[in-house]
Amino acid sequence: MELKNAVVFITGANRGLGLAFAREALARGARKVYAAARDPSAVRLAGVEAVKLDVTRPEEVAAAAARARDATLLINNAGIAATGGFLAPDSADSARLHLETNLIGPLLMAQAFAPALAANGGGALLNVLSIASWINRPLLGVYGMSKSAAWALTNGLRHELRGQGTQVLGLHMGFVDTDLTRGIEAPKTAPETIVRQALDALEAGEEEVLADEATRQVKQGLSVHPSIYLQA
Repeated sequence: MELKNAVVFITGANRGLGLAFAREALARGARKVYAAARDPSAVRLAGVEAVKLDVTRPEEVAAAAARARDATLLINNAGIAATGGFLAPDSADSARLHLETNLIGPLLMAQAFAPALAANGGGALLNVLSIASWINRPLLGVYGMSKSAAWALTNGLRHELRGQGTQVLGLHMGFVDTDLTRGIEAPKTAPETIVRQALDALEAGEEEVLADEATRQVKQGLSVHPSIYLQA
């Protein structure tokens, strides 16, 4: 997948990681960048085409796919991250909201955009995942559950889309310095650093990228005994 002359569709592109993806795609020579957000007036980056999109609304997903039939790269970036574990009083409601946004949203987007990607030569799909796909703690328990499910979705889509020549890339990382992690005291990586690694991996034909050292350590720790997700 090459970014030069690509037509890129990015969800959650009005700020944070999505905005960084839009900027970098333009810098790498993308022919067109669709920048989707629930409030398209919040998209203020010059050179992109703002699109109204709430990924939890099937009718808006269908409208976005109909508008962007020329897309060659779909970046599923939109997501939510609320704090809280599974025993919190509101955890069931929080779980539903996280799954609707972080799992069902990317699933709807993949279903809607797969025909366009196929028609335009295969292209690529990039799902923004997390270190929390593999390790879960009470601070982000429900969020981690949704990202574990999104990882499984990504792995399944990779096999289903391979036949039409669509590259599927899963992006895992720890805390990124965006509005989403405001108030969390932990080491954070600049969104531009994450995005450059992700798009480098995409252009290199890779299927997974671990964008920081903590994520690489956690992935390696899945095969030790006891596995890292069992450790206190």
